[in-house]
Amino acid sequence: MDPDWLPFHPHPAKPRFTPPPGAVDAHCHVFGPADKFPFAPERKYTPCDASKEQLFALRDHLGFSRNVVVQATCHGNDNRALVDALVHSEGRARGVASVGRDVSDAELQALHQAGVRGTRFNFVRRLVDFTPRAVLAEIAGRIAPLGWHVVVYFEAQDLPELWDFFTALPTTVVVDHMGRPDVTKPVDGPEFELFVKLLSEHGNIWSKVSCPERLSKSGPPALDGEQNPYRDVLPFARRLVENFPDRVLWGTDWPHPNLKNHMPDDGLLVDFIPHIAPTAELQKKLLVDNPMHLYWAD
Repeated sequence: MDPDWLPFHPHPAKPRFTPPPGAVDAHCHVFGPADKFPFAPERKYTPCDASKEQLFALRDHLGFSRNVVVQATCHGNDNRALVDALVHSEGRARGVASVGRDVSDAELQALHQAGVRGTRFNFVRRLVDFTPRAVLAEIAGRIAPLGWHVVVYFEAQDLPELWDFFTALPTTVVVDHMGRPDVTKPVDGPEFELFVKLLSEHGNIWSKVSCPERLSKSGPPALDGEQNPYRDVLPFARRLVENFPDRVLWGTDWPHPNLKNHMPDDGLLVDFIPHIAPTAELQKKLLVDNPMHLYWAD
């Protein structure tokens, strides 16, 4: 793995918050193992191994029932590690794959049979090479008849440039990590207001309210437990949960690729949930109803 790579937390705490029955971790990854599922030659980073067995053990430890496994950019369009996790999950995992223009209809059908229900478009240039939007639009048109959705990953300052592309996609669109807002700016400032406007005007666009550890400037909870976890991210996530309760998802992002300043305790990430979804009704929508509708409706 890369010399500055931070491996995932070896002993996450047991959460104080108990997720509702049937809860879904709707954003997580598997890496390798590299000796069985090699990383892509064109990758921008080399992670540690993070196996399906470790992911499923974490799921059980945190009190979740299901996972949505998102294809990691270090594997490129080789979805074998993802598919392996899905087919060994006993129906308790669904997936978001990465596919290229050359993917065949038979390959798409095989991915669907394995449990894939979406494809991811990454617009964060430090993670992937640029793919022409015309190619991405073509892929979106091909996966739409399968009932799949498109997951998009971008940074807040790029939303104005991407707006027309996102709003023209013929599928449900799920935005990773709230569009990575700058949480030093006001929650009602123009940058985040534009993202709220996107969801307000387009009912097919959803958001994950995940990854406070990536967005926070205040950092993780204090050791005495008195400080709210990642408190500067809370207003952004809570605003989306309360305003769009039927179109939000939550996930751990395990094993937390490319973090450089600290590695979060996944148990404490779970304890973030009641701060952004303060009622049992909102928690059930966020963790059960919404992901089940999007990934297990069939």
